[in-house]
Amino acid sequence: MRPPRRPWLLTATATLTTAVFLLPVYWMVKTSLTRPDRIQTPDPQWAPSPVTGENYSTALGYEGLTRALFNSLVISCGVVALTLLLGVPLAYALARVRMRGSGTMVLALLVAQLPPAIVLAAPLFILERRAGLTDTYLGLIAADTTLTLPFTVIVLRPVMRSVSPELEEAALVDGCGLSGVLLRVVLPLMVPAVVAAAGLSFLIGWGEFLFGLTLAEGPGVQPVTVLLNAFIGQHGTSWGALMATATLISIPVVCVFAVFQRFIVGGLTAGSVRG
Repeated sequence: MRPPRRPWLLTATATLTTAVFLLPVYWMVKTSLTRPDRIQTPDPQWAPSPVTGENYSTALGYEGLTRALFNSLVISCGVVALTLLLGVPLAYALARVRMRGSGTMVLALLVAQLPPAIVLAAPLFILERRAGLTDTYLGLIAADTTLTLPFTVIVLRPVMRSVSPELEEAALVDGCGLSGVLLRVVLPLMVPAVVAAAGLSFLIGWGEFLFGLTLAEGPGVQPVTVLLNAFIGQHGTSWGALMATATLISIPVVCVFAVFQRFIVGGLTAGSVRG
């Protein structure tokens, strides 16, 4: 492939596109460091002057913030565990086991990603209320897993199909069952894909708002994303505290992506050659 004649043009375009996408993030952080009486001035400033931590003090002093952060951590880790527990065997079965309807199941998983979360909220609420799972960690984890499981299976299936079948056949000859082949042979070869699925499942679980609002009746198990509503009142919005809380919520997301970026990018492209 011939190199582009104007690499600077591509660099400038990529830089401009990145700046446009990062502008809301910068404005969020900037607002969180701005004095509350200067946030809604007629002439907005691009840099906070003076820089203040007052908004963070207000946010951290809110009574339910610590509990909400703990709830989000429990829910996100639970989503990761349940997604991998169900997604890895299902992806392996669809990739290796010959059975009728496997193509239909893959199509169903693709279709399952199309409806928005608000479409699933009402049926999930009815089902979980009858099962007694509303206002529980398990109910929220199960609801969020409906969003992460189809994506995980679709990502892992082609990666598993790219693993040489001869390795699995040799393990079967040595006495390993299907579970042993999956755990001892296949999984060690697809660590990047599994880490990518786990990281994206954590991000989806951490940022989910709708299920936390509809399936949890009180602050006992509600995630931190629902807590953002507390800063929006009938007589106005506390923009400083709201942006400070949003910045605090974003820190774990940035850390997860920064740590697992190599695995996420590599895992998502690992099965692109063969599917």
